[in-house]
Amino acid sequence: MTRDAPPRIHPTSVVGAEVELASGVEVGPLCLLDGKIRVGARTRLIGHVTILGITELGADNVLHPGAVIGDEPQDLTYTGVARSVKIGDRNIFREFSTVHRGSERGDVTIMGDDNFMMQNAHVAHDCRIGNSTIIAGGALLAGWVELGDRALVSGNCVVHQYTRIGRLAMMRGLSRTSRDVPPFCIMDGTHILRGINVVGLKRAGISSKSIHALRHAFTTLFGARQNLKLAIERLEKSGDLAPEVIEMVDFIRASKRGVAFGPNDPQADSESSED
Repeated sequence: MTRDAPPRIHPTSVVGAEVELASGVEVGPLCLLDGKIRVGARTRLIGHVTILGITELGADNVLHPGAVIGDEPQDLTYTGVARSVKIGDRNIFREFSTVHRGSERGDVTIMGDDNFMMQNAHVAHDCRIGNSTIIAGGALLAGWVELGDRALVSGNCVVHQYTRIGRLAMMRGLSRTSRDVPPFCIMDGTHILRGINVVGLKRAGISSKSIHALRHAFTTLFGARQNLKLAIERLEKSGDLAPEVIEMVDFIRASKRGVAFGPNDPQADSESSED
C-alpha cells in the first residue's frame, strides 16, 4: 500500500460516522470504532480492536487483537462526561492492552511516541506516559500515574495512583510501589531501590562520567536509611553535580507521595545494580 493510499476497512468492522481515518490506515476484521475518533496515517488495527469516546491516535501505531483504547475510566464517580485519550506516533499495543479515557475529576489520558504496551497491560485514566517506555505484560498503572521517558515497568508490576516513575527508571517484575521512583533507579519488592539502571543508561547513550556520578549520588542518598533532605544537602555540598544527578534531586524534591527508599541492609542485597 502506498503512503497516500485511502484507508482500508474490513467489511466486518463497524466504524462510526464521527470517525476520521487518515491515509493508509488499515482496520482489520471485527473492529469497533465508535465516537469522535481520529486515527493517524498508516496506523494498523490488526483485528478485534475497540476504540471508543474522544480518542486521537497519531501515525504508524499498531494495535493487536483485543486492544481497547478510550473506554470509560474504572471510576465509580464517572457519570459519562466528555473525557478523552491522546496518543502519539509509533506506539505498539499488544493483545488485550487497555488505555482508559480521563476521569470525572480529570481531563485526558496522554501517551507520547514509541511506547510498547505488552499483553494485558493497563494504563488507567488521566495517566501521563512519556516516550519510548515499556509497560510489560500484566503491568497495571492506576489513575494519574506519570511514567517518564524510556522507563521500564516489568511484568505484573502494580503502580498506585498519583505515583511518578522517573526517566530511565526500571521496576523489576512483580514489584509494586505507592511511592515515587526516582529517575535512573532500579526498584523491586515494595518500593525498594536497589541501584542505578546502568544497562538502560548505557543504551540511552548516557556517558560513563554521568553514570559514575549517579552511582555516587545513589550511595549518598539511598545507601542507608536516613533523613533524605539532609542527604541531599550533603550531596550538593560535595561539588558540582552532573545534569542527571540534578534531575534526580529535583525529582525527589518535587515528590508529594515520598520516594522509594534503599534496603534496610544494603550489604545483604546480592542483586547487581547493572541488570
